[in-house]
Amino acid sequence: WPPVAIFDSGNGTFTVFCLHFAPQPQPNTKSIELTRNYIFFILRVLAMQFSTAILASALAALPYLSFAFMPSPSKSHLARLVHAQPQSKDGIISSSSRPFSSSTLSSKRTTSEELIPREILFGNPENISPLLSPDGKHLAYLAPSPDGVMNVWVRDLEQTTTNNGDDAKKYDRMITNEPKRAIRSVAWAYDSQTILFMNDFDGDENFHLFAVDALSPPPSGVDDYIPPVRDLTPGKDVKAQNIFTNYRYPDQILVGTNERDSKVFDMYRVFYKTGEKFLDTNNPGDVIGWKTEDESFEIRAATVRNSEDSSTTIRIRMSADLVQGDDDDTEWKDVFHFPYGEEGGLLNFCADGGKTGYLTSSLGRETTALLKVDCKTGETLEELYSNDMCNVGAVTLEKDTKELRALSYNYARTERVFFDKELEKDHEFLQSKAPNPNAEVSIASRSLDETKWVVTYFQSDGPTEYVIYDKPTQTITPLFVSKPALLPYKLAPMEDVRIPAHDGLELVAYLTRATSDEPSPLILLVHGGPWARDYWGFNAQAQWFANRGYSTLQVNYRGSTGYGKSFLHKGDKQWGVGDMQHDLTSAVKWAIEEGIAEEDKICIYGGSYGGYACLAGLTFTPDIYKCGVDIVGPSNIKTLLDSIPSYWSQLRNGMLLKIGDVDNDEEFNKKISPLYHVDNIKAPLLIGQGANDPRVKQAEADQIAFSMQEKGIPVEYVLYPDEGHGFARPENRIDFNGRVEQFLAKHLGGRAEEFDEVEGSTARFPLLEKEDAAEKVVEDSVEDAVAK
Repeated sequence: WPPVAIFDSGNGTFTVFCLHFAPQPQPNTKSIELTRNYIFFILRVLAMQFSTAILASALAALPYLSFAFMPSPSKSHLARLVHAQPQSKDGIISSSSRPFSSSTLSSKRTTSEELIPREILFGNPENISPLLSPDGKHLAYLAPSPDGVMNVWVRDLEQTTTNNGDDAKKYDRMITNEPKRAIRSVAWAYDSQTILFMNDFDGDENFHLFAVDALSPPPSGVDDYIPPVRDLTPGKDVKAQNIFTNYRYPDQILVGTNERDSKVFDMYRVFYKTGEKFLDTNNPGDVIGWKTEDESFEIRAATVRNSEDSSTTIRIRMSADLVQGDDDDTEWKDVFHFPYGEEGGLLNFCADGGKTGYLTSSLGRETTALLKVDCKTGETLEELYSNDMCNVGAVTLEKDTKELRALSYNYARTERVFFDKELEKDHEFLQSKAPNPNAEVSIASRSLDETKWVVTYFQSDGPTEYVIYDKPTQTITPLFVSKPALLPYKLAPMEDVRIPAHDGLELVAYLTRATSDEPSPLILLVHGGPWARDYWGFNAQAQWFANRGYSTLQVNYRGSTGYGKSFLHKGDKQWGVGDMQHDLTSAVKWAIEEGIAEEDKICIYGGSYGGYACLAGLTFTPDIYKCGVDIVGPSNIKTLLDSIPSYWSQLRNGMLLKIGDVDNDEEFNKKISPLYHVDNIKAPLLIGQGANDPRVKQAEADQIAFSMQEKGIPVEYVLYPDEGHGFARPENRIDFNGRVEQFLAKHLGGRAEEFDEVEGSTARFPLLEKEDAAEKVVEDSVEDAVAK
């Protein structure tokens, strides 16, 4: 349980009394209540008149209780504890406070006894995305500015005596100053001096590519100098993607933009130091992605999507340097073809001028295999690897020879296959230095000569840790932790589990328990996409839920990616009332049968497709869920597809094949769209939406929220005018999650930190605004009538 009494000793230290049930004969509910009342009676009598020892003795004598003493917490920590819980007039925390209403006994919690503040869970990380410059002399990373916005910082590794902690950071330099919208992607150019980063505008997803000189010296006497930032892809409503760099051409980058035609992306060659930009390759209208050949740094491959049958073709052109007397070979030719239902694509060219390459393909098999192929004839030269359970994942190639070094695959956890024995030894050494045996090791960055690496340790029950690995000496230097404020707290481990669907199909899922050995309320956290998947690892939402008393279940339902073509396409035309939603129902039933979930305390929660699944769960299976939280979820599939971004036009037919033909079958659209089944909803709903969402427009939230309001069905609706497809600004993220926490505590009975409106949040409330507007109309009408 949280602290029940806090005493000020008067000399700047505090005594905090915490109570929890000892693992002794289980008391019944009546004895617990009597004991608790007795505790508060004693606390009120003793108040601050007696010593800590006397009060401790009194508490220790109580039946079925043990006493824990935590001396002298910091004042800021104390302030959080006091702020989190209501107090009585005499300063003793009230026994009716919500933290004591949880049905879960503290001895069985999987996380810390105290409430982990939302600001720590959902605020900015302290350090993320560390990247070595190609020459290995500098480190770039993302960290908050003094104004609390994630920006790019740079560290001189040759001048800094240590790379760990505040001693190192005090010499680091902030080189960007985005005032509102966090920078989330950053890279070094190959000059080892220029930083490239991307950002959009209030969530509209029109990302521009920017460049900044990370090493330009500040003017004399200017300590907080921010070098000027150059927009390499300017223009209103322009979006940049498909960005390529090449160490052989350190002054150039290739970038795709839709500035000529909003529906397609042409490739431009940009000289980022001068800002010069030239059209390199024109998009004929059907290309959705590009690939370069490294030695020439030319666009040599295009991924083409047929808008009629949604098949995919890899189109390749040979380099003029390789063609001997046949100019036709330099023209684009269709080489590899994947009919709808198949998976695959070109990963890279080999170091033979692009005559051969690496391809993934599901043709003739269930999951994708890694193949070496002839890029002129399309012939398979060698099958390098395949796995019957899941697709091939990330592939590591040697930068010069393009020899295969390693690859990964992920059924439930990341696993690797090594083709380079030296790299395998390095990985084994790094794994042996992990903070715990269950951590996953990943290489975040390497210097061009590969002598220096940034290594990432991922954990499910702790923040991400970063180290620098010096390969020649095999020494590891701690770098930093993504969220060090989480380190004092106990966090819950994530388990990978297998769930049988209603038809026997095996589903991989991830479970984060709130309690160790008894049922608890459950959050069914549904991933978006839906053509994506959940992974094992640290999940702030799952930790938040566990700490508040809710177990979390994340399911890779059919239609999720990574498990092969049959698993993916078993989700075709199965939205809402079909097997995709049935898989979620099967997961809930499994959790109840396994003694994980309380049957009458289930919340369905998700964003994007997960938001749709929430709406579908409340409308199509209304008896299962006690409440729901929908974030940027569509309510009408036809209006969703009619309003997608123009640059998705080549993908639209494929979406129809997966979802169903809502264009030409109105009844089918009504069948799967929750908007048409609002009358079925029995449980309260909380909706969160970004006003600038280019994927799921605000209208999708408006129409179902207003419909529920008109029918008298409990609904709350929060709109953020400076957000898009999700909540990127920490002020809005913390604000919405605070509202979620109160909502869940009300309907599921868990713990809740006190909620105050967050400074800087832009939350609006369309339902209340509508009511206020209606009241104003009535008032104005009355005033007019009186005046007449």
